[in-house]
Amino acid sequence: MSEPLHFVVKTKLVDVLERLGEGAALPPERVLAKEFGVSRWTMRQAIRELIADGRLRARQGQGTFVATPKLVQPLALVSYTEALRAQGHTPGREVVAFEEVIADVELAEQLKVAEGDPVHRLERVLFADGQPIGLETTHLSVARFPTLREVLEPTGSLYRCLTGRLGVRFGEGEELVETVIATPREAELLKATQSLPMLLLHRTSRDTDGRPIEAVRSLYRGDRVGFRATLRP
Repeated sequence: MSEPLHFVVKTKLVDVLERLGEGAALPPERVLAKEFGVSRWTMRQAIRELIADGRLRARQGQGTFVATPKLVQPLALVSYTEALRAQGHTPGREVVAFEEVIADVELAEQLKVAEGDPVHRLERVLFADGQPIGLETTHLSVARFPTLREVLEPTGSLYRCLTGRLGVRFGEGEELVETVIATPREAELLKATQSLPMLLLHRTSRDTDGRPIEAVRSLYRGDRVGFRATLRP
């Protein structure tokens, strides 16, 4: 079976991007279509897929540009801050909400608290080099961490606060990764379109005694972030 024409064009465009280099502007769609001998519709489809893949970035009113490589985050119980810094990037956070909410059935099960118990809810936009890449919502038991609001710097590392100031020792965690489409609110916070694929992570972390520490929902822009896991037999 022959490959779709737009896929063939997309493959050839990758060579063009490598020649242009990071940050370079992509020639106009009509120019590329003429150069490749295809319709503008075919070229547009190929460009859209490269944007979704994170190889190109569209800037409204400015054009389309060769994107920087995706950030690769480890699937591990490590600090987001330290993981980014290790790759030479500057991490950042912006608080969307920091409040107490009531645990529903699902959250009570994840944190091993009673339904109706108060839990901390911390929602923050995650940045890399000043650009939004993720939206993270973390729930923790108020009974276990009653002083969290007093000791946590809202834009600082939650992992470092838990281990350094509250004496938590992370033991293990479970993480589920899936692809989703962002809600209008999530897309707005991440400065993305709703058509952009997102990576959704659900994680429950436990300490060395097996007690739940946190329940985390992290939404990442699929064009900016990838994940790596080390597998052993």
